[in-house]
Amino acid sequence: MYKSGFVSVVGRPNVGKSTLLNRILKEKISITSNKAQTTRNTITMIHSEDRGQIVFLDTPGIQSPRNKLGDYMLKASVSSMEGVDLILMVADMSNYMGPKEKMILNALESYKGEIPIFLAINKIDAAPKEEILPILDSFAKTGLFQEIIPISAAEGENVDHLIDTIFEYLPEGPQYFPEDMITDQPEKFVVAEMIREKGLTYLREEVPHGIAVAIEKMKHFDDKEMTAIDATIYVERDSHKGIIIGRGGQMLKKIGTEARKEIQGLLGEKVHLNLWVKVSKNWREKDEKVSSFGYRAD
Repeated sequence: MYKSGFVSVVGRPNVGKSTLLNRILKEKISITSNKAQTTRNTITMIHSEDRGQIVFLDTPGIQSPRNKLGDYMLKASVSSMEGVDLILMVADMSNYMGPKEKMILNALESYKGEIPIFLAINKIDAAPKEEILPILDSFAKTGLFQEIIPISAAEGENVDHLIDTIFEYLPEGPQYFPEDMITDQPEKFVVAEMIREKGLTYLREEVPHGIAVAIEKMKHFDDKEMTAIDATIYVERDSHKGIIIGRGGQMLKKIGTEARKEIQGLLGEKVHLNLWVKVSKNWREKDEKVSSFGYRAD
């Protein structure tokens, strides 16, 4: 019996949704960092095996929007729960029942009794075992969840059990994607995200939220077994441009070097990466700019 279905993965920022999905796929598709708004798009990630196929929708962290980009991200997260076969909420051991969790729980009430809702409590490797049971009990009392599973996405603990349990609840269905396909996102999107991740990793707190990356050119050369990439990092302020470039261009070089290593792993060949930095003032407040950088409600 072949089972398949769509699973929306929701949660507040920084609970480890992308880390979990990268662990399941054994590939890095969604970028990760310790900063909010790391995931901005809903990213389709596909787990295939002999017994079936799970199509995960990795969503932006749910929080109250502060600008047009935030509006888009919230809509992307909420709309991802429509028409799926199962909703997986991810929470972690810190601030486990804060206002953002309560906001998500309120949204999940609309789906109670209609489709299975799971909860994965992440980062149990970083918490004393005596703290886990009270947290599980707090979420169980909401009456929303068919299954509550403690996991460590970083260490892989209980992740296989989570997958087994999801398959138990999925219906019989077709294979939606080829078995060797792990995302429906184009290479350009993944490459741009890898570059943005390095900005999130190395830049000061006030800069990363205003970063967008556009791939201007991406050309493969068969004779050289190499791909040449031209990319532009957009920021909202002139002062941020200087921070990204750094003294003597050192910060931009660092971002480019680290991004190139990961892109080479993705593409399986040498990469020549050229990076530029441009200012697009207050782009997160402008619908047309948000859309032009690939953040579209459709």
